[in-house]
Amino acid sequence: MNKISVNNVAPVLRMLLGDNERFPIIRFSNKKDSENCLNIYMPQNSSQEQIIETLRKKIAGKTTDVKSVYVKNMGLFNVLSLPANLTGRVAGKVAVVTGAAQGFGFEIARDMIAEGAYVFLADINKQQTRRQTDILSEKYGSDRAFALDMDVTSSKSAANALNKVVKFFGGLDILISNAGILRAESVKTQSGQDFDFVTSVNYKGYFLCTQAAAQILALQHEVNPAYMSDIIQINSKSGLQGSEKNFAYAGSKFGTIGLTQSFALELIGDGIKVNSICPGNFFDGPLWSDPKNGLFIQYLRAGKVPGAKTIGDVRRAYEAKVPMKRGCTTCDVMKAVYYLIEQKYETGQAVPVTGGQVMLH
Repeated sequence: MNKISVNNVAPVLRMLLGDNERFPIIRFSNKKDSENCLNIYMPQNSSQEQIIETLRKKIAGKTTDVKSVYVKNMGLFNVLSLPANLTGRVAGKVAVVTGAAQGFGFEIARDMIAEGAYVFLADINKQQTRRQTDILSEKYGSDRAFALDMDVTSSKSAANALNKVVKFFGGLDILISNAGILRAESVKTQSGQDFDFVTSVNYKGYFLCTQAAAQILALQHEVNPAYMSDIIQINSKSGLQGSEKNFAYAGSKFGTIGLTQSFALELIGDGIKVNSICPGNFFDGPLWSDPKNGLFIQYLRAGKVPGAKTIGDVRRAYEAKVPMKRGCTTCDVMKAVYYLIEQKYETGQAVPVTGGQVMLH
């Protein structure tokens, strides 16, 4: 038996007090105030099953709406209803997007907020994440976007970050595992340090974030068996075919599709769908276009495009490889994201969004 904590109480309350797939915000406070709320006592060594049963019985016995719950020796859980006018394809859902300080991560977070979600922008770049969160808060309101410090290569950091989400919202519904880095170089010259760095962020990071999120998502499903949640990894077309002089990145992306399929087989019993999206090249994002470390300049230096003299030469060469003659956009990716969330009969997939450049067979 484990000592009871916010993590094994708040998600239970969120599910028990939900209605028609809309779940309230459960906001934890250390405030020692037991007035005008539902008072509950649970032994510190209560099992998860005992916690669920205790809360279920207490809430079932209430004849009025529960506005707050006080758990003795723990604190106060305030129950906040979702705004009635909150609409969109992911209205009211709580999402965490890793690698959200820039590029696809930021664009995904922004689109999900526009579609009604509460989104935590998780990234190791604290300053940039806060700047981006401020931009979104100015447009959509201060209660829709939140900065979250997270190093995806650290199990402690991933767990601590998601603990903050649980304390502030009571749980989560969607994890978008987007954080990733790339070091392009020949297999004959790349350092082991660079290879380890790519693998640690892209491969291990996906595992650690999934591990931390799955425990919360599984508990919500245990309380409400009809409830389903999503883990979506933003992969790459390089996870579907090899990439010359970019083996560390491609290898990590191939590997994470194996993780997606394996996670999907295990976690569907917990109501968690796990899928990957494999976008084509996002030429206008910083991963490609950053003038110092973007792929265009990296590929120019690595000689990946024979005869290329400028970044423009490299870009034109890569655009020519796409049957649709353009790079992937955020809109293209978001259509796949929402499809995977809305489709209840899909898990373990690697969905290509490549403009025809990579075709499954």
